[in-house]
Amino acid sequence: MKQEFQPNDRVALDVDGSGVALLRLTRADKRNALDWPMFEALIDAGRSLFDLPGLRCVVLAGEGKGFCAGLDLSVMEKLAGGESPQLAERTHGNANLVQQAALQWRKLPVPVIAAVHGVCFGGGLQIACGADLRIVAPDARLSVMEMKWGLIPDMGGFLFWRGTVRDDLLRELTYTNREFSGEQAVSYGFATLADPDPLGRAMAIAREIATRSPTAIREAKRLFNRYQEMPADELLLEESMAQQRLKGSKNQLEAVRSQIEGRRPSFTDP
Repeated sequence: MKQEFQPNDRVALDVDGSGVALLRLTRADKRNALDWPMFEALIDAGRSLFDLPGLRCVVLAGEGKGFCAGLDLSVMEKLAGGESPQLAERTHGNANLVQQAALQWRKLPVPVIAAVHGVCFGGGLQIACGADLRIVAPDARLSVMEMKWGLIPDMGGFLFWRGTVRDDLLRELTYTNREFSGEQAVSYGFATLADPDPLGRAMAIAREIATRSPTAIREAKRLFNRYQEMPADELLLEESMAQQRLKGSKNQLEAVRSQIEGRRPSFTDP
């Protein structure tokens, strides 16, 4: 059953005519800090996107002075007071609720791009890293912040950073919660590109992705989500099977015809 997104005071969701969805964290007065209503709003928004007709790409962004400052202090106070959620319980497939807020962007069948400006700390960094791509402002401030509060990254960070961030550097950043800039984030492996206008750049990339065959894009993302852990023989077979599904399909033929005819393609939903 299709999940309808209900407007709320934590996130806003807009979808344009090209099939690009812009999901904005709207708790700007708190630098989009993560409280339980924010986690639930993010998950509700993500759930509504899974079966949205015509969806081609998603952009994540934060309103106000930053992308996301991490966990709200009210959550920290509850933890200090002894309130501890049962994090080991798998409430969302292979994840708990807070992990799903970041993991769902990898699970989404279309590409997701995070546009990061200002602060991007702790859980906010892990949400951004759940996206396929991250466009960061050069002067953005990022941190693996959890050690400051006597915690560890637990929203998928260890999964997202495996193979992208050098191991010893990741250990240093985790153990010390040292801040680093957007430019450093690119060189460290946390971000894809640095741009003074991360949202504008992210939307431009998203709209370019929206002009490609949605069937091929989804097949590519499915392989990207699995290829690092797959044995070579299995990966080669998966490539071939995916290509066989694509060859001669309606959208693949339309991609070829539109190139030959020099026109904008007209694709159908997978």
